[in-house]
Amino acid sequence: MNNDSKFSRIKPEQDARPNIEFYWEDTLYVGKQGDTIAAALLAAGIHSTRISQPGEQQRAPYCMMGSCFECRVEVNGESHVQSCARLLEDGMKIRRQTC
Repeated sequence: MNNDSKFSRIKPEQDARPNIEFYWEDTLYVGKQGDTIAAALLAAGIHSTRISQPGEQQRAPYCMMGSCFECRVEVNGESHVQSCARLLEDGMKIRRQTC
């Protein structure tokens, strides 16, 4: 899968929303209040959010509206969270979904 995303924030220098800190795979990142988890991950340059089974192919957010289930991640120990449908919260611990 080619996961070279073209996702970027529109005029990030004009985004006055408060920052929200979150962890992806134990590394600290910063998103914006009101971001979905998927939007924050893509804006942070993270383009593969789960590994498919079988085949172990990298998968990433696709539809951004909850239909395709490609964006599933683990959030604070909860598996199969649709990252495009869940808002980012301060201190979230997000991990790659592996099944």
